[in-house]
Amino acid sequence: MPLSDAALLRFLTSVHPYDSLEPALLQDLAFKFQQIEAAAGDPVYALNEELEGLYLVHTGEVEVTDENGIPVSILGPRNSFGERGLTRSGRAVTSAQATTETLLLLLPKAKFHALMADQPQVAKFFDRRRPGAQETSNLATTRVEAIMARAPVTCSNGITCQSAAQLMRDHFISSVCVTDGDRLQGILTTRDLTGKILAAGKPISTPVCNAMTPDPLTLAPSAIGSDVLHMMMEHGIGHVPVVEAGKLVGIVTQTDLTRFQAVSTGEMVSSIARAGNAEDMAKVTAEIPRLLLQLVASGNRHEVATRLITDIADTVTRRLLALAEDTLGPPPVPYLWLACGSQGRREQTGVSDQDNCLILSDDLAPGDETYFEALARFVCDGLNTCGYVYCPGDMMASNARWRQPMRVWRDYFRGWIAKPVPEAQMLASVMFDLRPIGGEAALFEDLQQETLKAAGGNTIFTAHMIANSLKHTPPLGLLRGLATIRSGEHRNTLDMKHNGVVPVVDLGRIYALQGRLDAVNTRARLEAAETAGGLSPSGARDLLDAYDLIAQTRLEHQAAQIRSGQAPDNYLAPSDLSDFERSHLRDAFVVVKTMQSAAGHGKAMLS
Repeated sequence: MPLSDAALLRFLTSVHPYDSLEPALLQDLAFKFQQIEAAAGDPVYALNEELEGLYLVHTGEVEVTDENGIPVSILGPRNSFGERGLTRSGRAVTSAQATTETLLLLLPKAKFHALMADQPQVAKFFDRRRPGAQETSNLATTRVEAIMARAPVTCSNGITCQSAAQLMRDHFISSVCVTDGDRLQGILTTRDLTGKILAAGKPISTPVCNAMTPDPLTLAPSAIGSDVLHMMMEHGIGHVPVVEAGKLVGIVTQTDLTRFQAVSTGEMVSSIARAGNAEDMAKVTAEIPRLLLQLVASGNRHEVATRLITDIADTVTRRLLALAEDTLGPPPVPYLWLACGSQGRREQTGVSDQDNCLILSDDLAPGDETYFEALARFVCDGLNTCGYVYCPGDMMASNARWRQPMRVWRDYFRGWIAKPVPEAQMLASVMFDLRPIGGEAALFEDLQQETLKAAGGNTIFTAHMIANSLKHTPPLGLLRGLATIRSGEHRNTLDMKHNGVVPVVDLGRIYALQGRLDAVNTRARLEAAETAGGLSPSGARDLLDAYDLIAQTRLEHQAAQIRSGQAPDNYLAPSDLSDFERSHLRDAFVVVKTMQSAAGHGKAMLS
């Protein structure tokens, strides 16, 4: 039976966000709703169908399914649906069907869009997309290309130091880049001229090539400003050339960073780079919770905050490697230390253990292993001292299994790909997130490309990896709720790591394998998958928005714990969230589940 005008108005006043509207506006809006009666089994709309408007359940139940027919929600009274399609292309991204006798209220799409445009609180509730970038400009969020000086002054390596000094004087600069064409060969600074020429008593006619720093540290234009500051602090340099595709495109100096000072992270990196032992570094890393709190409080996005926090772990690792070599002497053969897990993906938060490994040169001789065993133990113990606790699964370089010559690593990956048993799937999931931290980076380049090619070309392996990734499911209850942990210490909470961000991390890894993409960071993988065609633009947009909301909620939860004096963890009680926040978080989980379903059915796209 249709509702009377009075009954309809009373109902709307009990539903958010309509309860926030002015009475006169709400009364006018109520008359614009159409009432639709549906019997059990009646379709409401089908996937990709042009939506008539926004639906609101008054009585009854509606089942929402994804593109593969998998139920994602059963909606009861006061639940809206269809908004995601309306705020995108106007077409349905799910299917909906009444499961019982149901009365639906339909707000026509023109009225819906007008309401969204006129009422910010309504737009905030229904538009679940990632908010635009902040207008604030700071070192953590500014790309190097926006900071660098373009067209840096250059010279050839054959001119004299006097001529180079005259160039610096005439251009009021403190360095010149030494190039061969547009290829960077080195950099000459005023400090080089002072220390290597004047103080050493060498003639000013000395060629630049005898005074410059060859093959200097560089960054790409896509790096962020804090990368520059951290590199300067860690290595004691004041100039960083910017190189893209092998070509010199700019330079960043300390002067360029004057108005972009990330004091907290810069000071932490500098202190770690000068520390004489792990205990001194631990005093610095003990401030990471405070840093996380500051980063979240100042409005930084999750990917910026986790990147800055991971930079600190990277610096600790490199400093420990240097101290290990000081203690043990130079390594007998080249090696490469790599991080995996959240450090490998540059996604560390306030809760991190260590996951790492060592690749050794195939020139390893009998007896050399003793050196690397000691080095690995030194670094892993030091990381534990600094708060990066030992990996519960012993996936660390201190375990001989993860400290092997290149030929053994090749055999590892070949074996995992050829025979994807459960252990192989688990190990591959971790090891596909490897990122070089210290040592000879060239040891990894060929291995990475070979492995991506082999994995991406093996459909059986990829299918097993997809199946393995689907073991981590979003915490969804069918009855429009969130499925919390049922027992134990964390009862009635959501695991925002294993059931929150990990499902998206797993999807990103799958897209990288399928597309043979070398990105390791989850957001970078999703963006690269869209560029490569492995994800449709709308699918990528939805998944990125969902990931951002889940990851940001996790980070804000940890910041709130730190603020209240607790140790941060990944267990969030839904009761700590507002109705608005719970609704949006659940919608994000629905997107992830839908994308998991698509991957499980051999589809990587969402139209």
